[in-house]
Amino acid sequence: MIPSILHYQNREEQALDLSEIVSRELQAALDTNGRATLAVPGGTTPGAFLTALSLARLDWSKVAVMLTDERFVPESSDRSNTRLLRETLLQNDAAAAKLLPFYAEADEPEDVMATLTAGIAEHLPPDVCVLGMGEDMHTASLFPGADRLSEALSPNAPPLLPMRAPGAPEPRLTLSAPVLRASGSLHILITGSGKQEALEKAMQDGPEEEAPIRAILNAPSAVTVHYAD
Repeated sequence: MIPSILHYQNREEQALDLSEIVSRELQAALDTNGRATLAVPGGTTPGAFLTALSLARLDWSKVAVMLTDERFVPESSDRSNTRLLRETLLQNDAAAAKLLPFYAEADEPEDVMATLTAGIAEHLPPDVCVLGMGEDMHTASLFPGADRLSEALSPNAPPLLPMRAPGAPEPRLTLSAPVLRASGSLHILITGSGKQEALEKAMQDGPEEEAPIRAILNAPSAVTVHYAD
């Protein structure tokens, strides 16, 4: 399925429009199922979108929120995506949402994988999933060259995997490709010409191992790319 690509005049417009779309999709899930699951990216790029979404008038107490991936660091770290999530989305009305953790204190992520996986199991697949993408065409923590990338892209992959990638200073935890692809709706949030060029390259035929975002672009559900310079 070819993704839809929406172009915005600026990043503020992008953040507001995406927040309105996601809010409507979450409300539809609440109306249908009585609850909803939202998966969102970490990093600084989605901050404006997440802050705008925090103001959405939803019954957030029935919404479970998870990251698409996390660095294996405590919330006290300035590299914690969970910390950024608390400072952006989990404010205002959305403070009532249930956060599903992707970190527990341990020496290595493998030590807590069973616990963390059990915590998200009943909330999968996400009703709405928003992803980022890097100029290397990674998404979530599905990095080209990562140690367990092939496993994470496999149809039989577990829902949550530890991941170590070249250049990444700490291990990661990431939702696997099958879980991401099974989301009710998929959105990719990108900014800047470098990522636009990477997207154009990823939309060409080629192996998913070289461009993991291809696993999402080829998902069976509708995929929408939201782009602003």
